[in-house]
Amino acid sequence: ATMAPRRFLPSALKSTPYYVLSGAAAIVFLFPLAWAAFASVNGTPGSAQGEGFGPGNYQTLYSWQDGLPTYFLNSALISCATVVFTLAVSLLGGYAFAKFDFPFRNTIFMVTLAILMVPVATMLIPLFVLLKFLGLQNSLLGLSLVMSMFQLPFATFMMRVSMEGVPKELEEAAQVDGCGTFGVFRRIILPSVRPGIVTVALFAFLAAWNDFITPLILISDSKQEPLALAMTVMREQSIGVIDYGSLEAGVVVMALPCLILFFALQGQYVRGFMSGAIKG
Repeated sequence: ATMAPRRFLPSALKSTPYYVLSGAAAIVFLFPLAWAAFASVNGTPGSAQGEGFGPGNYQTLYSWQDGLPTYFLNSALISCATVVFTLAVSLLGGYAFAKFDFPFRNTIFMVTLAILMVPVATMLIPLFVLLKFLGLQNSLLGLSLVMSMFQLPFATFMMRVSMEGVPKELEEAAQVDGCGTFGVFRRIILPSVRPGIVTVALFAFLAAWNDFITPLILISDSKQEPLALAMTVMREQSIGVIDYGSLEAGVVVMALPCLILFFALQGQYVRGFMSGAIKG
């Protein structure tokens, strides 16, 4: 009984710097978001909320140009479509690279990863011409396909690494029970790589939700603009007058879905990265 406090004290002292540094890092990263939330309801001269605290800035944001619901819905549709396209291709591609032997498998995989080294901005003009030729320019579907293409190299890598960690004995047992290739994929592989799927889906959603330069090049109709692009248009108002209160309200609205998704899926997200790190 007398030795327990003495043994506990050194371990507590060793963990103190960790908690102090973690708390300081959390404050540094959360302070801008907290300040934006405060500024969005705080009265600012020249904004809809001229004095005191209230929802005036959010009311202005809601009715600005085509309306907040339009921009928010566009971003949601683009992000969800990007997640669906990315998962559909990367799951099948990762399964092929992880479980099948075919000529030049590793070469094709390395070429796929090499796309990560190409700057996104250099590909937008050729993609603009291609989408115009296909009749998908200035459409949410075309924008979603382009954003999915940017996510596929990382997503395919994550899926291959996750699927290579599934024991081959499970697949053989499923095949003995009568499962074919697709049955093994659906009943064994997919449940086993759920953390990797969540990681890829979260990355694809956040990238599509926050992307600015891609819709800036590919979208010219204001009714098709996502929220990130609409906020920039609000920032560049005429005669140099900027409604900072409404702009901060837009920042809060953009950040909320990302925070909700991350906190809801952070357990699966961390496990997905850890499985990839251990296998890699």
